Amino acid sequence: MIGIGSLLIQPLAGKNIWTTITVGAILVVTLVVMELLQVKFDKIEKFITGRAKVLINNGNLDEKGLKKVRLTVDQLEMKLRQNNVSSLNDVKWATLEPNGQIGFELKEDAKPALKKDLQMLQQQMNQMIMLLKGSTVPMPPNDSSKQDLFAEVARKSHTTEPPEQLQ
Repeated sequence: MIGIGSLLIQPLAGKNIWTTITVGAILVVTLVVMELLQVKFDKIEKFITGRAKVLINNGNLDEKGLKKVRLTVDQLEMKLRQNNVSSLNDVKWATLEPNGQIGFELKEDAKPALKKDLQMLQQQMNQMIMLLKGSTVPMPPNDSSKQDLFAEVARKSHTTEPPEQLQ
């Protein structure tokens, strides 16, 4: 963006406007081509954008990962506190994303209750009440097939491959 701003000021400085338009078009086309190549080829995306680095693996600090990204434990704790995580012991996975943000997954006992958790608890309570009264209610199936993005980063491969045009 800074480069385009510098280009747009050139005609005011007395340079040829067609040179400015040509160089601006080349910049824009180059950016679009680079983005398309990143979407099409995974290796180019890895080279240009990079990959997430694991900082906490199954609740344990990954010292090699921290050294690799030159991040201290205090800095990691600060970034986690900014995301309302009060203890490193509550974190199952933490990654440093290519954009510089910290991604994390809390351990099961540290995760906040979701609406579906409360609904499931309410449903179980209703079933217990019905059992005590003498009638039965069928139990809904438990969905345990969720995809874990943090495990995907650690494995360095996708759980389910994205569509061919998005790789």
